[in-house]
Amino acid sequence: MTVVEGIGPKIQGLLHSYNIKTWNALSETPVARLQEILDGAGERYRIHDPATWPKQAGMAHQGKWDLLKEYQDFLDGGKEPTS
Repeated sequence: MTVVEGIGPKIQGLLHSYNIKTWNALSETPVARLQEILDGAGERYRIHDPATWPKQAGMAHQGKWDLLKEYQDFLDGGKEPTS
């Protein structure tokens, strides 16, 4: 999971505790549900933004590594840049 920008070992462990253990499972988890999980885990998790995680996980699941790298290069700290 840590190939997804914004997910480190602690968030990976948190997601695993909610049975989100694969890139496919992450790609199919709604962003709102991911935010609920983060919010419920306390202040240090609440600050993270999972908006791009399912998309990144979908690319990883499909083996689209070049596309994933290009997308991650576009991201700003795991988030899509704002104008």
